[in-house]
Amino acid sequence: MTRSRAQDVNVCGVTAAIAVIDGKWKTSLIWQLESGPRRPGELRRALPGLSEKVLTQALREMEADGLVHRQVHDVLPLKTTYSLTGNGRELSELLNSLSDWGHRRLEGLTETRSAS
Repeated sequence: MTRSRAQDVNVCGVTAAIAVIDGKWKTSLIWQLESGPRRPGELRRALPGLSEKVLTQALREMEADGLVHRQVHDVLPLKTTYSLTGNGRELSELLNSLSDWGHRRLEGLTETRSAS
């Protein structure tokens, strides 16, 4: 899915929403940021396998899409933190409902396979 669909007013709303969270790490990053502001190093340690390059790219895209706020603190060395915006918190709540549905679906699949 192309990034441009996240801001295209002529696409389906579901398509626009999925374009914003498309990718392997964005939903995990949202989940990590639910608990409050985090530094990039904290996010990398919490998500093994996430490279610094991919983290930076995902956070930049999420900031451009209005999901996260980047704050640079005026201290030496520079300290940067990321937090969810209002839109990011709203999306997080919606993703929690989607997650619940996904878990129920997986439980149903497990039950179906066990009965076979």
